[in-house]
Amino acid sequence: MEYLTTSEIAKIWGITARRVQILCKEGRIEGAINKGIWLIPDNAKKPEDPRKAKKN
Repeated sequence: MEYLTTSEIAKIWGITARRVQILCKEGRIEGAINKGIWLIPDNAKKPEDPRKAKKN
């Protein structure tokens, strides 16, 4: 397994690096570890964003 930085994951997921950091801090990204910087597994799934309303 390879690890990516918040900036790399942000580009893949189409969100900001700051938002990825917040998700890591909240424990919402499985396998993310903090080694002075957040490292996220390359196969991590983007968590659902509860801030967005679901359309029926």
